[in-house]
Amino acid sequence: MRVLVVNAGSSSLKVDLVVGGELVTAYDGFPPVAPEVDAVGHRIVHGGVDFIEPVVVDDDVERRLRDLVDLAPLHQPKSLHGLDAARRLLPAVPHVACFDTAFHATLPPAAYTYALPAEWRDRWGVRRYGFHGLSHAWASRRAQQLVPRARRVVSCHLGAGASLAAVLDGRSVDTTMGFTPLDGLVMATRSGSVDPGLLIWLEEHERLAPREVADTLEHRSGLLGLAGTGDMRELLGRADPDAELALEVYVHRLASSVAAMTVGLGGLDALVFTGGVGERAAEVRRRTANRLAHLGVRIDDQLNADARPDTDIGAGAAGVRTLVVAAREDLEIAAGVERVLTGSARS
Repeated sequence: MRVLVVNAGSSSLKVDLVVGGELVTAYDGFPPVAPEVDAVGHRIVHGGVDFIEPVVVDDDVERRLRDLVDLAPLHQPKSLHGLDAARRLLPAVPHVACFDTAFHATLPPAAYTYALPAEWRDRWGVRRYGFHGLSHAWASRRAQQLVPRARRVVSCHLGAGASLAAVLDGRSVDTTMGFTPLDGLVMATRSGSVDPGLLIWLEEHERLAPREVADTLEHRSGLLGLAGTGDMRELLGRADPDAELALEVYVHRLASSVAAMTVGLGGLDALVFTGGVGERAAEVRRRTANRLAHLGVRIDDQLNADARPDTDIGAGAAGVRTLVVAAREDLEIAAGVERVLTGSARS
């Protein structure tokens, strides 16, 4: 099957042609002329409680996806813009939405339930949804291919957005993002988790408008707020106190959250780094691994420095294998498209 994959992220747009489960062409934006394809697959960040599998898009599905914009304001509009553009470019082929939240539909109630009144949870669907599921699904499955004994995997998707997933026998059992993609780890411009009492204090005592608070948490926080840049490459090239503090805060939250993910797994067999930062920032991997030695994580410094996906950078005797895996959301989406249209999928 020839699948055009449209992947609109928080800071990028990737359009790939995947044929038979292999990348054939990577376009710099939408192709100027409509290619010959059998279907188009779209990364959609938020599927809510209803969309837990890939689905063929029609006008009703698109309307329901637009209703979820408020839950992912940095991502969902971009996904929908990509969907609109692709449906205009290729109106005669099926378009299939594949959801970042769907992989986390297997979270147990203890992991997805907030300690909030039932009327909130029931009326508004307030729960932990989790995101980056397409990346986590691919990375965790690739980990098991590289390390067959790896039943208990923590995958670290580290890019402009960042999250972790605890994956047990291929099923997500915990994750760091919650009701929205703002929760969890420190990111490029997003704060990650903050005390909700702080937000109430800012609005009540400092009279900040909710929109100003939201804009600051989404666009002016994270690494940018700490050191003036959201670019990890720039940060690692600096030697000033702000850059070092930003890196330490980032790694502290990352390592602490990896350790927390192991609770739902009952241990750890493989730690996977993926995404732009996860694949390219050897120093981030080194600092993180050093903080997780008590869990059995040890890396080979030379293998780490020279790492190219997909590879094992763990020290020879380490009980936990540490992997660097290329993010392949394109192949995960293409497989989802094939599954929904033909009833089968490539592994």
